[in-house]
Amino acid sequence: MIPTPAELETLREAGRIASKARNWAAETIKPGYLLRELQEGMETMIRDAGALPPFPAQTSRNHVAAHYCSSPNDNTIFEENDLVKIDVGAHIDGLIVDTGVSVDLSNDGRWGSLIDAASSALDAAIAMCAPGVDVEDIGERVEEVINNAGFRPILNLTGHGLGRYTLHDTPQIPNARIGLKGTLEAGSIFAIEPFATSGDGYIEDDGKPEVFMLELSPKSSNKIDPESFEAIESWRGLPIARRYFNDLPKKPFERTLKELVKQGALREYPPLVEVARHHVGWKEHSIWLGPNGSEILTA
Repeated sequence: MIPTPAELETLREAGRIASKARNWAAETIKPGYLLRELQEGMETMIRDAGALPPFPAQTSRNHVAAHYCSSPNDNTIFEENDLVKIDVGAHIDGLIVDTGVSVDLSNDGRWGSLIDAASSALDAAIAMCAPGVDVEDIGERVEEVINNAGFRPILNLTGHGLGRYTLHDTPQIPNARIGLKGTLEAGSIFAIEPFATSGDGYIEDDGKPEVFMLELSPKSSNKIDPESFEAIESWRGLPIARRYFNDLPKKPFERTLKELVKQGALREYPPLVEVARHHVGWKEHSIWLGPNGSEILTA
Protein backbone atom coordinates (compact mmCIF):
# COMPACT_ATOMS: atom_id res chain seq x y z
CA MET A 1 0.00 0.00 0.00
CA ILE A 2 1.19 3.50 -0.89
CA PRO A 3 -0.66 5.96 1.36
CA THR A 4 -1.76 9.43 0.38
CA PRO A 5 -0.48 12.29 2.58
CA ALA A 6 -3.76 12.26 4.52
CA GLU A 7 -3.61 8.49 4.96
CA LEU A 8 -0.02 8.75 6.17
CA GLU A 9 -1.09 11.15 8.91
CA THR A 10 -3.78 8.69 9.91
CA LEU A 11 -1.22 5.88 10.01
CA ARG A 12 1.02 8.02 12.21
CA GLU A 13 -1.86 8.55 14.62
CA ALA A 14 -2.62 4.82 14.62
CA GLY A 15 1.07 4.23 15.33
CA ARG A 16 1.00 6.54 18.34
CA ILE A 17 -2.07 4.77 19.69
CA ALA A 18 -0.66 1.26 19.22
CA SER A 19 2.69 2.25 20.72
CA LYS A 20 1.02 3.73 23.79
CA ALA A 21 -0.96 0.51 24.34
CA ARG A 22 2.18 -1.62 23.82
CA ASN A 23 4.22 0.48 26.24
CA TRP A 24 1.46 0.42 28.85
CA ALA A 25 1.31 -3.36 28.66
CA ALA A 26 5.11 -3.72 28.90
CA GLU A 27 5.15 -1.48 32.00
CA THR A 28 2.09 -3.07 33.62
CA ILE A 29 2.82 -6.76 33.12
CA LYS A 30 3.97 -8.71 36.18
CA PRO A 31 3.71 -12.24 37.58
CA GLY A 32 0.16 -12.92 38.76
CA TYR A 33 -1.49 -10.60 36.21
CA LEU A 34 -4.13 -12.23 33.99
CA LEU A 35 -3.16 -12.57 30.34
CA ARG A 36 -6.74 -11.77 29.38
CA GLU A 37 -6.80 -8.55 31.39
CA LEU A 38 -3.60 -7.30 29.76
CA GLN A 39 -4.96 -8.07 26.29
CA GLU A 40 -8.32 -6.45 27.03
CA GLY A 41 -6.59 -3.46 28.60
CA MET A 42 -4.65 -2.78 25.41
CA GLU A 43 -7.80 -3.11 23.31
CA THR A 44 -9.69 -0.73 25.60
CA MET A 45 -6.93 1.87 25.30
CA ILE A 46 -7.03 1.58 21.51
CA ARG A 47 -10.81 2.00 21.36
CA ASP A 48 -10.79 4.88 23.85
CA ALA A 49 -8.24 6.68 21.65
CA GLY A 50 -10.54 6.52 18.62
CA ALA A 51 -9.04 3.52 16.83
CA LEU A 52 -9.84 -0.21 16.65
CA PRO A 53 -7.68 -3.32 16.98
CA PRO A 54 -6.86 -4.74 13.52
CA PHE A 55 -6.33 -8.09 15.23
CA PRO A 56 -6.84 -9.29 18.80
CA ALA A 57 -4.12 -8.19 21.21
CA GLN A 58 -2.00 -11.22 22.11
CA THR A 59 0.43 -12.23 24.84
CA SER A 60 2.44 -15.32 23.89
CA ARG A 61 4.72 -16.82 26.52
CA ASN A 62 7.98 -18.74 26.42
CA HIS A 63 8.00 -21.31 23.58
CA VAL A 64 4.75 -19.88 22.15
CA ALA A 65 6.01 -17.51 19.46
CA ALA A 66 2.71 -15.87 18.52
CA HIS A 67 -1.10 -16.04 18.37
CA TYR A 68 -1.87 -16.76 22.03
CA CYS A 69 -5.18 -14.99 22.44
CA SER A 70 -7.27 -15.39 25.59
CA SER A 71 -10.77 -16.79 25.54
CA PRO A 72 -13.49 -14.74 27.30
CA ASN A 73 -12.98 -16.82 30.47
CA ASP A 74 -9.23 -17.43 30.32
CA ASN A 75 -7.76 -17.31 33.85
CA THR A 76 -4.15 -17.97 32.84
CA ILE A 77 -1.70 -15.72 34.68
CA PHE A 78 1.80 -14.54 33.91
CA GLU A 79 4.40 -16.39 35.96
CA GLU A 80 7.84 -15.54 37.25
CA ASN A 81 10.54 -16.28 34.64
CA ASP A 82 8.11 -15.98 31.72
CA LEU A 83 9.34 -14.55 28.43
CA VAL A 84 6.32 -12.70 27.02
CA LYS A 85 5.67 -11.40 23.50
CA ILE A 86 3.18 -8.49 23.57
CA ASP A 87 1.59 -8.16 20.11
CA VAL A 88 -0.79 -5.30 19.41
CA GLY A 89 -1.95 -3.06 16.60
CA ALA A 90 -4.36 -0.26 15.78
CA HIS A 91 -6.31 0.79 12.74
CA ILE A 92 -8.23 3.90 11.83
CA ASP A 93 -10.61 3.46 8.90
CA GLY A 94 -8.73 0.32 7.86
CA LEU A 95 -5.27 1.92 7.95
CA ILE A 96 -3.24 -0.55 10.01
CA VAL A 97 -0.10 -0.56 12.13
CA ASP A 98 1.32 -3.62 13.89
CA THR A 99 3.89 -3.68 16.68
CA GLY A 100 5.21 -5.71 19.56
CA VAL A 101 7.89 -6.22 22.15
CA SER A 102 9.25 -9.01 24.37
CA VAL A 103 9.33 -8.70 28.16
CA ASP A 104 11.51 -10.72 30.56
CA LEU A 105 9.66 -11.53 33.80
CA SER A 106 12.67 -13.19 35.44
CA ASN A 107 14.54 -11.60 38.31
CA ASP A 108 17.93 -12.45 36.83
CA GLY A 109 17.44 -11.19 33.27
CA ARG A 110 17.88 -14.68 31.83
CA TRP A 111 16.05 -13.86 28.61
CA GLY A 112 17.83 -10.57 27.97
CA SER A 113 20.26 -11.89 25.35
CA LEU A 114 17.44 -13.57 23.40
CA ILE A 115 15.37 -10.38 23.42
CA ASP A 116 18.42 -8.31 22.45
CA ALA A 117 19.11 -10.62 19.50
CA ALA A 118 15.65 -10.01 18.04
CA SER A 119 15.82 -6.28 18.78
CA SER A 120 19.27 -5.88 17.21
CA ALA A 121 18.12 -7.82 14.15
CA LEU A 122 15.14 -5.49 13.79
CA ASP A 123 17.41 -2.44 14.01
CA ALA A 124 19.73 -3.91 11.37
CA ALA A 125 16.81 -4.72 9.08
CA ILE A 126 15.33 -1.24 9.35
CA ALA A 127 18.73 0.30 8.59
CA MET A 128 18.76 -1.62 5.28
CA CYS A 129 15.34 -0.48 4.11
CA ALA A 130 15.40 1.46 0.84
CA PRO A 131 13.45 1.34 -2.42
CA GLY A 132 14.34 -1.70 -4.47
CA VAL A 133 16.02 -3.64 -1.66
CA ASP A 134 15.43 -7.38 -2.02
CA VAL A 135 13.50 -8.84 0.92
CA GLU A 136 15.86 -11.81 0.92
CA ASP A 137 18.81 -9.49 1.58
CA ILE A 138 16.97 -8.21 4.65
CA GLY A 139 16.32 -11.78 5.77
CA GLU A 140 19.98 -12.67 5.34
CA ARG A 141 20.98 -9.74 7.55
CA VAL A 142 18.41 -10.68 10.20
CA GLU A 143 19.76 -14.22 10.31
CA GLU A 144 23.36 -12.98 10.51
CA VAL A 145 22.64 -10.76 13.51
CA ILE A 146 20.66 -13.46 15.33
CA ASN A 147 23.28 -16.15 14.59
CA ASN A 148 26.07 -13.87 15.80
CA ALA A 149 24.20 -13.56 19.10
CA GLY A 150 24.19 -17.36 19.44
CA PHE A 151 20.60 -18.05 18.37
CA ARG A 152 18.56 -19.05 15.31
CA PRO A 153 15.82 -17.11 13.53
CA ILE A 154 12.35 -18.58 13.10
CA LEU A 155 12.38 -19.51 9.41
CA ASN A 156 8.66 -19.99 8.78
CA LEU A 157 7.51 -16.67 10.20
CA THR A 158 7.90 -13.42 8.27
CA GLY A 159 7.24 -9.72 8.33
CA HIS A 160 4.62 -8.44 5.93
CA GLY A 161 3.21 -5.57 3.98
CA LEU A 162 0.26 -3.66 5.45
CA GLY A 163 -2.75 -2.76 3.31
CA ARG A 164 -6.10 -1.13 3.93
CA TYR A 165 -8.14 -3.67 5.90
CA THR A 166 -5.38 -6.15 5.02
CA LEU A 167 -3.09 -7.17 7.87
CA HIS A 168 -0.79 -9.44 5.86
CA ASP A 169 -0.08 -7.91 2.45
CA THR A 170 2.88 -8.21 0.09
CA PRO A 171 5.80 -8.34 0.37
CA GLN A 172 6.72 -10.97 2.91
CA ILE A 173 9.93 -10.04 4.72
CA PRO A 174 11.75 -13.18 5.89
CA ASN A 175 14.07 -13.78 8.83
CA ALA A 176 16.60 -15.58 6.62
CA ARG A 177 17.23 -16.27 2.95
CA ILE A 178 14.45 -18.79 2.27
CA GLY A 179 13.58 -18.25 -1.40
CA LEU A 180 10.96 -15.50 -1.25
CA LYS A 181 10.49 -13.03 -4.09
CA GLY A 182 9.93 -9.33 -3.50
CA THR A 183 11.46 -5.89 -3.11
CA LEU A 184 10.64 -2.87 -0.99
CA GLU A 185 8.68 -0.17 -2.78
CA ALA A 186 9.10 3.57 -2.21
CA GLY A 187 6.25 4.95 -0.13
CA SER A 188 5.07 1.55 1.09
CA ILE A 189 3.99 0.44 4.56
CA PHE A 190 5.24 -2.83 6.05
CA ALA A 191 6.06 -4.58 9.32
CA ILE A 192 9.37 -6.27 10.13
CA GLU A 193 9.42 -8.80 12.97
CA PRO A 194 12.51 -10.91 13.71
CA PHE A 195 12.01 -13.97 15.93
CA ALA A 196 15.02 -15.48 17.72
CA THR A 197 15.24 -18.83 19.51
CA SER A 198 17.70 -21.36 20.91
CA GLY A 199 15.56 -24.10 19.41
CA ASP A 200 15.23 -25.53 15.90
CA GLY A 201 13.99 -22.32 14.31
CA TYR A 202 10.55 -23.44 13.13
CA ILE A 203 7.03 -23.06 14.49
CA GLU A 204 3.94 -25.25 14.30
CA ASP A 205 0.28 -24.92 15.27
CA ASP A 206 -0.50 -26.17 18.76
CA GLY A 207 -3.49 -25.38 20.93
CA LYS A 208 -7.07 -24.17 20.72
CA PRO A 209 -7.57 -21.26 18.32
CA GLU A 210 -9.06 -18.05 19.69
CA VAL A 211 -8.27 -15.93 16.63
CA PHE A 212 -10.46 -16.18 13.52
CA MET A 213 -10.73 -14.39 10.19
CA LEU A 214 -13.66 -14.35 7.76
CA GLU A 215 -12.23 -15.12 4.32
CA LEU A 216 -15.25 -16.19 2.23
CA SER A 217 -18.99 -15.64 2.06
CA PRO A 218 -20.68 -18.71 3.59
CA LYS A 219 -23.38 -20.85 2.05
CA SER A 220 -26.86 -20.34 3.43
CA SER A 221 -27.41 -22.41 6.56
CA ASN A 222 -29.91 -22.44 9.41
CA LYS A 223 -26.92 -22.98 11.71
CA ILE A 224 -25.72 -19.43 11.01
CA ASP A 225 -27.34 -16.91 13.33
CA PRO A 226 -27.96 -13.66 11.39
CA GLU A 227 -27.07 -11.40 14.33
CA SER A 228 -23.85 -13.29 15.02
CA PHE A 229 -22.81 -13.33 11.37
CA GLU A 230 -23.52 -9.61 10.98
CA ALA A 231 -21.27 -8.91 13.99
CA ILE A 232 -18.47 -11.06 12.57
CA GLU A 233 -18.83 -9.57 9.08
CA SER A 234 -18.64 -6.02 10.49
CA TRP A 235 -14.87 -6.53 11.02
CA ARG A 236 -14.41 -6.51 7.25
CA GLY A 237 -12.17 -9.55 7.09
CA LEU A 238 -9.77 -8.52 9.86
CA PRO A 239 -8.82 -11.11 12.51
CA ILE A 240 -11.21 -11.30 15.46
CA ALA A 241 -11.47 -12.98 18.87
CA ARG A 242 -14.32 -14.66 20.70
CA ARG A 243 -14.05 -12.05 23.42
CA TYR A 244 -15.16 -9.35 20.96
CA PHE A 245 -18.65 -10.84 21.03
CA ASN A 246 -19.43 -11.31 24.73
CA ASP A 247 -22.64 -9.31 24.34
CA LEU A 248 -24.14 -11.84 21.90
CA PRO A 249 -26.08 -14.96 23.01
CA LYS A 250 -23.41 -17.62 23.45
CA LYS A 251 -25.09 -20.68 21.90
CA PRO A 252 -26.13 -19.07 18.58
CA PHE A 253 -22.72 -17.40 18.29
CA GLU A 254 -20.77 -20.61 18.93
CA ARG A 255 -23.01 -22.51 16.51
CA THR A 256 -22.35 -19.84 13.88
CA LEU A 257 -18.62 -19.93 14.50
CA LYS A 258 -18.53 -23.72 14.17
CA GLU A 259 -20.52 -23.68 10.94
CA LEU A 260 -18.39 -20.96 9.36
CA VAL A 261 -15.23 -22.93 10.18
CA LYS A 262 -16.79 -26.14 8.84
CA GLN A 263 -17.66 -24.41 5.56
CA GLY A 264 -14.15 -23.01 5.23
CA ALA A 265 -15.44 -19.45 5.31
CA LEU A 266 -13.77 -18.68 8.65
CA ARG A 267 -10.07 -19.37 9.12
CA GLU A 268 -8.75 -20.41 12.53
CA TYR A 269 -5.38 -19.26 13.91
CA PRO A 270 -4.09 -21.55 16.70
CA PRO A 271 -1.12 -20.57 18.86
CA LEU A 272 2.24 -20.93 17.10
CA VAL A 273 4.88 -22.80 19.10
CA GLU A 274 8.57 -23.42 18.51
CA VAL A 275 8.90 -27.06 17.43
CA ALA A 276 11.62 -27.94 19.98
CA ARG A 277 9.67 -26.05 22.67
CA HIS A 278 12.48 -23.55 23.22
CA HIS A 279 11.82 -19.96 24.20
CA VAL A 280 11.35 -17.29 21.56
CA GLY A 281 12.26 -13.59 21.65
CA TRP A 282 10.76 -11.12 19.19
CA LYS A 283 10.24 -7.48 18.31
CA GLU A 284 8.15 -5.73 15.65
CA HIS A 285 7.72 -2.27 14.17
CA SER A 286 5.65 -0.87 11.32
CA ILE A 287 7.62 1.18 8.79
CA TRP A 288 6.82 3.79 6.16
CA LEU A 289 9.50 3.90 3.46
CA GLY A 290 9.55 7.65 2.79
CA PRO A 291 11.75 9.89 0.66
CA ASN A 292 14.13 10.44 3.58
CA GLY A 293 14.38 6.78 4.47
CA SER A 294 12.54 4.60 6.96
CA GLU A 295 10.07 6.19 9.35
CA ILE A 296 9.14 3.93 12.27
CA LEU A 297 5.40 4.50 12.73
CA THR A 298 5.33 2.55 16.00
CA ALA A 299 8.45 3.89 17.72
